[in-house]
Amino acid sequence: MYALIVPASAPFVLLAAVMSLSWWEDRILPAPPADPVDAPAEAPFAPTAPSLLAELPHADSALTREVVRR
Repeated sequence: MYALIVPASAPFVLLAAVMSLSWWEDRILPAPPADPVDAPAEAPFAPTAPSLLAELPHADSALTREVVRR
């Protein structure tokens, strides 16, 4: 009977291990400094305008005509 319980409980044990490591990382490990002294100054991110999409081919394109002729 124990041979059936161990493989069935393995995913739950792994999930518990990952959740406990996440909790440990959030609660126990020291937080990084709020304002690093040697941080390089970065330029502010300016999003570019979205590019215009090319016009889709019409239904009467050359490929459609070739298929119809066959």
